[in-house]
Amino acid sequence: MSAPFVRRTGRPLSFDRDAALVSAMHLFWRHGYEATSVADLTRAMGITPPSLYAAFGDKRRLFLEAVDRYLGGIEDVEQRIVCAASAREAARDLLVAAALGDTGDDTPPGCLLASSLVTSSKEAEAVRETLADIRRGIEAALRARIERDIRKGVLPSGSDAEMLAGHVFAVVQGMSTLAKDGAGRGKLMAIADSAMACWPQVS
Repeated sequence: MSAPFVRRTGRPLSFDRDAALVSAMHLFWRHGYEATSVADLTRAMGITPPSLYAAFGDKRRLFLEAVDRYLGGIEDVEQRIVCAASAREAARDLLVAAALGDTGDDTPPGCLLASSLVTSSKEAEAVRETLADIRRGIEAALRARIERDIRKGVLPSGSDAEMLAGHVFAVVQGMSTLAKDGAGRGKLMAIADSAMACWPQVS
């Protein structure tokens, strides 16, 4: 997946672009895509609307870049899954990352991607579908990693790769909801452990 934004050439920026992006990410994370206005963004980022458009393109592209920043690079997430020592390790890494990310001391509770699911406008619906594509891509990478372990005999031959990958993502999204409702890191980590306790093993 290509990067969602390529910076335009021209006059150097008069503000810290990375710091502004982090501020925008936190705002989207707390309120969701549709409920966050350009006025909200410029106020939080400490910039003017022309500066936002010059640096990030528009609200949608700013949001997608914030998502990429949140994930630590969309392509990098998929690559880490592919390169994990095992499918089990890849699944646990996703669950632990969700538990930690959903309960950060300096970030809103829950998951940025899940926070942007409620939509009504056509623009927001397009963003929702883009987020769904991102999640499907990460889930597909995990499914492929599981299938590889099944072929190699690391997982039982009767294991259902689609079900296992889907279960991990169902737990990840559920943990986001629990975090928004006030669940702490200890509870989410225990849920991650419980999910992994169900992971199939070769007898």
